[in-house]
Amino acid sequence: MAPYLLLLPALIFLATFTYWPMAQVVFASAFEGRTIGSATTYVAFGNYLRLLDDEDFLGALWNTILFITWTVIPSMALGFLFALALRRSGWLSNIHRALLFFPTLLPLVAAASLFIFIFLPGVGLLDYYLAKIGVHGINWLGDPDLALWSIMLLTIWKNAGYYMLFFLAGLQSLPEDAEDAALIEGASWWQRQYFVVIPMLGPTFAFVSVIAIITAVVQVDHVIVMTKGGPNNATNLLLFYVYQQAHEFYDIGKATAATVVTLAFLLALSALSLRTMERRVHYES
Repeated sequence: MAPYLLLLPALIFLATFTYWPMAQVVFASAFEGRTIGSATTYVAFGNYLRLLDDEDFLGALWNTILFITWTVIPSMALGFLFALALRRSGWLSNIHRALLFFPTLLPLVAAASLFIFIFLPGVGLLDYYLAKIGVHGINWLGDPDLALWSIMLLTIWKNAGYYMLFFLAGLQSLPEDAEDAALIEGASWWQRQYFVVIPMLGPTFAFVSVIAIITAVVQVDHVIVMTKGGPNNATNLLLFYVYQQAHEFYDIGKATAATVVTLAFLLALSALSLRTMERRVHYES
């Protein structure tokens, strides 16, 4: 019983502050009302059917899929490349690591406020330099075709350095004799990375991919600060949709149903990522 007694305090806190609130949300999604306490009209799956008929929800779901795809993959790729470049320790490498990790230390609200000034049409830092090569008149946050990509750029800039730390830790745990053997066999640098390093980093890629997906789904501060879901719902993500339904429209039924769908979507993506990445051959000491 000793292991279970040691785990009991953590399980109590998890049950109180994680599992019980989740159960409340799932239960409330079957009712209609303005608050969870007053949700007395039982509608079963009615709130979920309302979601399927809501174009804003379907648009938010599609935007979230795009957002995950085009932020997770580039962020992880950049983090891995940064880790490869800064793999060897040294004072210059340590400085570069600190500079690349610095965006992670900034609160997301502060980073979003900074990028608002960068993206200002005509007078922003980005437009200033683009004007020098003859590119004018781009409204980065006001154009429905560009707004989501602009927010993606901020997300990649902020998260790549964070993922770099995980890849650095993974690279430092790899056995050097495997790469040395490949080098002796005449493998090029690219071949060593593709056939030796990346397969042995399978667990690291799996872990980072799950962290990156969770981060992409749960971060909404930059959307609230920069675009508030606009223009024309072009940057409306699932979590911002939940925020709107709960705090602007006071539709708790739809908000809780969207929360359950978001959670199921997140769990499915995380499980798929783990299953896919851990199928690769990897090194175990």
